[in-house]
Amino acid sequence: QLQASGGGLVQAGGSLRLSCAASGRTLSSYAMAWFRQAPGKEREFVVRINWSGGSTYYADSVEGRFTISRDNAKNTVYLQMNSLKPEDTAAYYCAAGRRGVAGVGGGEYDNWGQGTQVTVSS
Repeated sequence: QLQASGGGLVQAGGSLRLSCAASGRTLSSYAMAWFRQAPGKEREFVVRINWSGGSTYYADSVEGRFTISRDNAKNTVYLQMNSLKPEDTAAYYCAAGRRGVAGVGGGEYDNWGQGTQVTVSS
């Protein structure tokens, strides 16, 4: 089970750090990702990290502002979000992949957290 936390209300230009902690499953062998879904929109890929943390891939919309990291010893993945924009407002979901590497498709991830809301005011 994945538990996402750290969301909240922040002004544009501000920062938030999301966490995704796992219970009942060791994440160290699996790719992890963050997706987000804004009201009335489809879920979109944000970023993914491979099992070791040595490879990451960001959506163009967050490249240079967001940073994903993982601490396998703590079974936790993080998303540092800086320079937030109103268009970043969404529910953010962490997801665990089926393998140590994964792409941007939601179908490559088989374990999803419950989501944490991020709201960026202008």
